[in-house]
Amino acid sequence: MSFFTAVVLVAMLATFIALLSGISSMVADRQVAHADSVHWMLRRVEFQAAAILLLLIAVYLAA
Repeated sequence: MSFFTAVVLVAMLATFIALLSGISSMVADRQVAHADSVHWMLRRVEFQAAAILLLLIAVYLAA
């Protein structure tokens, strides 16, 4: 397994964890939970963008 493969997998895992955290925050019935879920969904988008960027870099370097 190459370095970039491991980094891409870590970024994908971070995206998945942020997604689950955001969903669990949305399920909670509190005012703070709504703001917390927005925070986690923004983090998910950031992790997702990082994962895609790293994947593109890995494909470029492999070619």
